[in-house]
This record gives sequence, C-alpha cells and structure tokens, in this order.
Amino acid sequence: MTVESPEKLAEALETVGYLADDGIATAGFLAVALGRPLFCEGEPGTGKTSLALGLAEALGMPLIRLQCHEGIDAAQALYEWDFPRQLLHLRALEAAGDGGLDVEAAEQSLYTERFLLARPLLKALQTAPCVLLVDEIDRADDEFEALLLQLLDENVVTIPEFGEVRAEHPPLVVLTSNRTREVHDALKRRCLYHWLEHPDLGREIEILRRKIPRLGEALAAQVAAAVHRLRAMELLKPPGVAESLDWAQALLALGMSELDAAAAARTLGSVLKYSEDLDRVRAKLDKLLA
Repeated sequence: MTVESPEKLAEALETVGYLADDGIATAGFLAVALGRPLFCEGEPGTGKTSLALGLAEALGMPLIRLQCHEGIDAAQALYEWDFPRQLLHLRALEAAGDGGLDVEAAEQSLYTERFLLARPLLKALQTAPCVLLVDEIDRADDEFEALLLQLLDENVVTIPEFGEVRAEHPPLVVLTSNRTREVHDALKRRCLYHWLEHPDLGREIEILRRKIPRLGEALAAQVAAAVHRLRAMELLKPPGVAESLDWAQALLALGMSELDAAAAARTLGSVLKYSEDLDRVRAKLDKLLA
C-alpha cells in the first residue's frame, strides 16, 4: 500500500487502532516515501513499538520483529547454519559414495539455502516488502549496532560461505530506543529521527475509548487525568499508555464506574510497578484525584 500524505497515513493508522498525532504521521510518511529507516526514541510506553505494529497493519505488510537484548549477536539476529542437518547430509553423502567423498563438492552442498536458518534481519531481506521492527536497540551493544550498518545502508547482508542476500524491495525499518544509553551517531545518521512524547490528555482519552469500547467516557477521562498527574510526580517508573489501559481494564473488571480514592488504592498495582512509587502515591491520593 502507498500513502499520499501524512494525513492519509494518519487515517490508515486510525483504522487499525493507532491514533497518530501530526508529528508521528509525518515521520512515518517520510520513512515510507523516502525509503529511510525510522529511529524512534522516547520514554517507555509512548507507543514506539505500537507504531511499527500499526504501520505493518495499515500498509498491509508482514511484520518481522527483532527484540534486542544484551549480548545479542549475528547468530540470533542474522542467520546461522543448521549444523545437525549438515552433519546428517554429510553422512548421507558418505553412505551413498560407499565411503568415498568428493570433498569440494560436499563442502559446496553444505552451504546452500537448504541449511541456512534465517533470523529476523535476514528474513526481512528475503520477505521484503515488510516492516522490520528492531525493538529496544539501546539494550544491544556497540558491536551489534555495527552489524546493522550494512543492512541500513544497502539492504544487503553478506554471508561468507553463501554470498550476498539483497532485498528486491527494501523493508520499512523501524528502530526503537528507550534511551537507556546513547545510540552511536553512525546508526542515527542513517535514519530519520522522531522523539515520541506521551499523548496529551485528549488523545489519551480517545485511545482508552478506542481500545476499550465498553469504557465509559467519564471513567476514561478520570483514568487519563490521573495518569497524567502520575507522570508529573517524581516516580521511578512513570506509567505509559499500556499502564493506562491496564488500569482502566482493572477498574472495569471490578465493576467500578468511577475512579475514587478507594478504587485507586485497590488498583494502583495495575498502573505502578515499584513499591516506592506505590508508597509515594498512596500518601498523595487526594492530589491524584483532585
């Protein structure tokens, strides 16, 4: 699917449940129109990962996701060889040759696509057009960032035993970071950049109503307002949109139609995930619900 403008992309995203503001819609449109990776930074829970999911659904493309973590390497992100099957193949060749074996031919037969296990980055090149989500790149190390550069530059991966794998149609790449560390400039230079803020009050209410249709307007407004006050407090982990949704669903599950002090005290564990934050907020429930 092609998009004609940021406004058209925003409309397409809205149809799949992602409410994009003008900045997000423009950044997404430019990534599609220019064929550039989109690097999204922001606090946890601002909708970075959801944007990639929404783009894939709105554009009618498959999503391939690589979840980064400390120590991730090429075997987990790019490819690895299926050694057990290669060994079985080698034994079959030996048996068929009555013990004699053409070493060069056997070696060539081992390093073919038949034995190549594609991991997310390689799979994206083979599947494209698609959306490739490289999630939480800040959790990986510098060596892994360097691994991404050729893919972002040329949409190609070089496998020494196999050769080049090049995408016929470049994937739409979305990289996300919670900024737990600074990502190297060499990676950022290859991308369009967008910083995602938490949604404003009106948009958060709309998100709650859209994601939870049975949520009443009054309760949605109360939850959104309370969450915005929580974000203004000095908390170890301010709540994101996911926590807003959890809180609203918890209140509905308990049959509550309004957010009062008693309801908030019972359900704070849905929106806050550190005991220090719970203690701090419980001492200020009157301000939270003012």
